[in-house]
Amino acid sequence: FLPQTEEDYIPYPSVHEVLGRTGSLPLILLPQFGGYWIEGTNHDLGSSSTAEEPPPCPASQVKLETNSIAKIYRKHFLGKEHFNYYSVDSTLGHLVFSVKYDVIGDQEHLRLLLRSRFKTYHDVIPISCLTEFPNVVQMMKLVCEEVNVDRFYPILYPKASRLIVTFDEHVINNNFKFGVIYQKFAQTSEEELFGNNEESPAFVEFLEFLGEKIELHDFKGFRGGLDVTHGQTGIESVYHNFHNKEIMFHVSTKLPYTEGDSQQLQRKRHIGNDIVAIVFQEENTPFVPDMIASNFLHAYVVVQVENACTDNVLYKVSVTARDDVPFFGPALPDPAVFKKNPEFHEFLLTKLINAEYSCYKAEKFAKLKERTRFALLETLYEELHMNSQSMMGLGGDDDKLENGGGGGGGFFESFKIRLHTAACGWKTALVLLVRAVHTVRQNKHFTSQQTQAHIYYTKRIT
Repeated sequence: FLPQTEEDYIPYPSVHEVLGRTGSLPLILLPQFGGYWIEGTNHDLGSSSTAEEPPPCPASQVKLETNSIAKIYRKHFLGKEHFNYYSVDSTLGHLVFSVKYDVIGDQEHLRLLLRSRFKTYHDVIPISCLTEFPNVVQMMKLVCEEVNVDRFYPILYPKASRLIVTFDEHVINNNFKFGVIYQKFAQTSEEELFGNNEESPAFVEFLEFLGEKIELHDFKGFRGGLDVTHGQTGIESVYHNFHNKEIMFHVSTKLPYTEGDSQQLQRKRHIGNDIVAIVFQEENTPFVPDMIASNFLHAYVVVQVENACTDNVLYKVSVTARDDVPFFGPALPDPAVFKKNPEFHEFLLTKLINAEYSCYKAEKFAKLKERTRFALLETLYEELHMNSQSMMGLGGDDDKLENGGGGGGGFFESFKIRLHTAACGWKTALVLLVRAVHTVRQNKHFTSQQTQAHIYYTKRIT
């Protein structure tokens, strides 16, 4: 099997060819050689004056994606009697295992939670289904048959639960940043999109619909990488708290404009490092995903307005994402047309957040997250092993935390960067994390305080 080249594809028509046509044009046009998928291509409500209204969005279908396994340890184990163990498997890597006896209804159960380099396994096993009470290795095989270890070691460190819950919840994100790009009629290049300075009444109306206009100076919420001290990223932005998730929008027209810079790098530096962006259209000009050169932007939600600034504002919506991004809900209705109302606001923000979660599964981000999980789990294992040994008075001086381990809890406690931080995108955080872990491993005598200083410095330079 030979990989296909551009010569093997039948190219899609270019945006300039399509613009030369008469009649209604699509919101999104695929790049000439593909690489993206599209959702929402029908926006026809009928041509008569009594055209039907767009169907309402069923609330039951508008659902935010969540990582339920990441919250299990806090919900069922933390602060309750349970046991933690650690070991190493030749295939699954470092293992950290939590076991809890549970009574659910009137039946006894074992709640099992196993962390490996690839994923976290969770199961609840009725004890009545077991012929005999299992040992730890047998429990492990109940939740993951691939485990191949002879023994597990008990974790004896009093602060272990704090370290474990930090690891489990590093994938939970309540802060999001999305780009908002204004596309005027016949604009077909990145330079034209980022060169827009004026906001039309229709665009202002849409921004007010998205969220609240805030002044950046001294803003106390999630800032999404924007400068809230010196005004170097503009004076104002758009922000919204959505079900306790903070969203900062990088609005192209509100980011600094630089005279003489055709690329407008100040604007692209923020929007080009987002993962998901909205493209707002006032008139009929297709958006092509490869108009914007970015390694990070993986999905776009394109919104085109009709009847702007009236009592009957309608928004047509199409979605496009790179081929390796799985489909994400909520699904667009057919036709993909919405009335301007709270239901559409809920739908749109849910779609944006779910889009980002889905983009994490794309090859580029999935590999980065896998490497980071491996580094975090290895560090957790080493912390738990070293402190458990110290609690029993075992190991040499080099293996003991200074001051008997009573400091900040070592690397994990001092490392406050999670996969998503207010200071930078999660992609940057992952890279910095791997570098920090590597630095710690290269220096066996790196103390808890030195680690904390290193991480603080790493955060500051970003």
